[in-house]
Amino acid sequence: MANRITGGCLCGEVKFTVEDNFSNFYFCHCEQCRKLTGSAHASNLFTSPTNIAWEQGEESTVRYDHPTRTFSQAFCAKCGSGLPYLSQSGKSLIVPAGSLDTEPSKLPDAQIFCAEQTDWNKAGIRAREFPGFPD
Repeated sequence: MANRITGGCLCGEVKFTVEDNFSNFYFCHCEQCRKLTGSAHASNLFTSPTNIAWEQGEESTVRYDHPTRTFSQAFCAKCGSGLPYLSQSGKSLIVPAGSLDTEPSKLPDAQIFCAEQTDWNKAGIRAREFPGFPD
């Protein structure tokens, strides 16, 4: 049996647990994922549709389904943090890696839609690193 991982939103309104049993882990650089996350890429784990127990606040989740495409996003109605959601096909539960409280055992499988990766993201990967804000 896989370990259980807790997760939730930033404000603590929504909490869930999942088994650390993921089939895929992708960094997606497509324009839609950048818009949905407000970041350089989405970091999504894929697992069985039933691999979630909502511990608190499931009713505080809001789901957005694009009206003409097959992508979605779920988030906390209070703080906007990304949360797990069932894919539109119903075949996968998609878990934003950043919503987990601890790191999953699965490492990323691939970076996808790299043709849409931004130049600023490529430059950022090579930028200096600091443990916190720079001096």
